[in-house]
Amino acid sequence: MSGHTALATASTAAKRKEARTVILSSYLGSTIEFYDFLLYATAAAVAFPKVFFAGTDEWVGVVAAYATFAAGYVARPLGGIIFGHFGDRIGRKGMLIVSMAMMGIASTLIGLIPGANVIGPWGAVLLVVLRVCQGIAVGGEWGGAALMALEHSDPKRRGFAASFVNAGAPTGAVLGTVVMGIFSALPQDAFLAWGWRVPFLLSFVLLIVGMFVRLRVSESPIFAEAVAKESAQGTKRKIPLLEVLRRPKALIMIMFAGAAGFGLQVVLPTFSVTYAVSKGAPQQGVLYAFAGASAISILFVLLGGKLSDRFGRRPIMVTGLALFILYLLPMFGMLSSGNIALIFLAFTVALILHSSLYGPLAAFVSEQFGTTNRYTGAAVGYQLATLIGAGFTPGIVAGLYKDSGQSIIPVVVFLSAMSVVSIVFILLTRESKNNDLSSVS
Repeated sequence: MSGHTALATASTAAKRKEARTVILSSYLGSTIEFYDFLLYATAAAVAFPKVFFAGTDEWVGVVAAYATFAAGYVARPLGGIIFGHFGDRIGRKGMLIVSMAMMGIASTLIGLIPGANVIGPWGAVLLVVLRVCQGIAVGGEWGGAALMALEHSDPKRRGFAASFVNAGAPTGAVLGTVVMGIFSALPQDAFLAWGWRVPFLLSFVLLIVGMFVRLRVSESPIFAEAVAKESAQGTKRKIPLLEVLRRPKALIMIMFAGAAGFGLQVVLPTFSVTYAVSKGAPQQGVLYAFAGASAISILFVLLGGKLSDRFGRRPIMVTGLALFILYLLPMFGMLSSGNIALIFLAFTVALILHSSLYGPLAAFVSEQFGTTNRYTGAAVGYQLATLIGAGFTPGIVAGLYKDSGQSIIPVVVFLSAMSVVSIVFILLTRESKNNDLSSVS
């Protein structure tokens, strides 16, 4: 072997090792962020209505708690704009460190908010403020984590690499649900007084672990190369958001293509948990059933990303959504059975179907933009999709259920209609698996 060949081989091995480190970092960071963000969803289903909205009708309290939940989704596009701007101007890595710190601190403080019996409505106000901080943080986290994984990976494995970021969501959901489930085993008075707070306070421990891992990765090579090229050519740096808005088609397509995936995703740990418990299932059993199903779905998220590298992003995503529409009515039938085994099966099948959409989504979104505005475009597009798809969906479906005399049919119709809209926009969006990521346009 010649010296040149040996150096090339060593360089390739080093790049692969670095790519694996970055993907692991993105996965762990995403897991921690979504532990914090989705833990709120579980708490909104089982604790917040009674802690911060005590004295109201049961389902009125649930709807009010989901309204505070929506505040985080309203804030996520703002996080995408802020972190995307600086991520496209000065680098991906620094923004990921800031977003993680912001999320960890906000989540810890949520665990310290006094209830309505101590400070009245101010508890709900503080809850909304900190939820907004969570939203801004996760709005910046996702784009950076997805791009770091995508831009470090082999072009033929981008879907699989980026899917690790989205796999962090069910992993975080598992951790959050298990921890909340453990404390929900406490007597009801103890759980509402302090038990629900402990999972939020544990966020600070996760923050320290996440920071240790995240500080060890290098900046995106594609981004560094693009910046160096612009500098060598004397090109004036443009404002990323204006560049994205100048050609808004990709943003609009992504927003509606991804909306249903987020709507279906968020209905499961919120309304579906509340629905199953209201039909007589034990609260702790339902939480563990969802956690177990989420754990299984992690592998299917990665499988969805891998399949999209072979068959394309669009065919895999459309298939998953179409099957989910057919599954909605049977799913709610199993959730209303009061049988934990059937509830576990309901959640498992739902999350497997959802994974075929969610796995390819990170690559699908990120590949629509050029390097110097990719963080902004991907983050804002993705977060706008979460806003219209997930931000208000728990409150809407809870309201439809309550106003219809607790009939599940309006909920199924609403979720099906949302899914059809996303299918149409996915089909209208160009296939992206072979796009050149080195483009700086």
